[in-house]
Amino acid sequence: MALADYAGTQNGSNTPLCGQQAGLAAFAVGEDFAGMRSQAMGLVMRAGWNGTFHPVCPSKFARVMLRGPRWIGKSFLRGNDGMGLEENPAFAQSSVVVSVGGKGGEIGAGLRSSKRPVVQIQNPRKNLSRFDLIVACRHDDIAGPNVLLGRTALHGLTPEALQQAREFWQPQFAKLPRPLIAALVGGSNGRFHFGEAEARRLAQVLVETLKAEGGSLIVTPSRRTSAAAMKVLTAIVEGAGGHVWNGEGENPYEGLIACADNLIVTIDSVSMISEAVAGCAPVTIYPLPGRSRRISDFVEELELAGRVHVLEDAETRLPAPWLAQTLDDTPYILAELHKRLGF
Repeated sequence: MALADYAGTQNGSNTPLCGQQAGLAAFAVGEDFAGMRSQAMGLVMRAGWNGTFHPVCPSKFARVMLRGPRWIGKSFLRGNDGMGLEENPAFAQSSVVVSVGGKGGEIGAGLRSSKRPVVQIQNPRKNLSRFDLIVACRHDDIAGPNVLLGRTALHGLTPEALQQAREFWQPQFAKLPRPLIAALVGGSNGRFHFGEAEARRLAQVLVETLKAEGGSLIVTPSRRTSAAAMKVLTAIVEGAGGHVWNGEGENPYEGLIACADNLIVTIDSVSMISEAVAGCAPVTIYPLPGRSRRISDFVEELELAGRVHVLEDAETRLPAPWLAQTLDDTPYILAELHKRLGF
């Protein structure tokens, strides 16, 4: 979950980087999840390429066929609409394929050719030699001559995009008392659970922080926040004078990352946390019932770097804001990517 999981957000700069050719086209494939879109299109946009995202979800049988000879797998290179990807006009115009995730990687490897390199995002969980480059986080636990590793996930929140968000939202936040306390809320997924009990505790932590620090409080949920959790959050937060975005009008997601004084983010999304730490606000991670070794390792690395604090069971409010520095490894990754691909 990330920017694509929220309505009303703005994209960052499309300025070509590192001498990149303006107008170079990328063909991005992956499952139709917000986090997948955010990472794939974040790379495309920040690389200075033009690109389109094409949802794919090959069946288990299709994935087996795609690992065989190319002539067998060719007929399984299809998007969610059933259309052949190689017949797509956008593919014919593309110079590079960007694939994301395991299922996206199966398709990306199948689309690879000597004329069209493939950049895979995340651990593809298959032979790494099937890709020209693989961009992953350190917690993905892979290594190789074609692997580029960073601490954070790829995203489109460039310093320029954050400055634009700040210029847009700061006047709207100007009348609110400071500090501005904000929460970016995800939802249940295959690894973590966010229900009414978790929403209640989060809301109570936010309200106690508001009582202790004064200021103002804004919460923005995502598409995965359940209706039941939303109801609890809204009742408690707005009952204390805060505001929960209800899906109407402009979503303050980017504005909160750019302008908040104290920020809390639920642990369920690497993409959302990566975007949060790209801003200047200190970030507290709100733990949830469930388990993910990858996400735990990711959060631990950010905690050791002093960029985030994980809320402990005994804590009833957010820690006082600390001096935080932005953390975004995307520029380093892109510089190396341009160098390796040669365009």
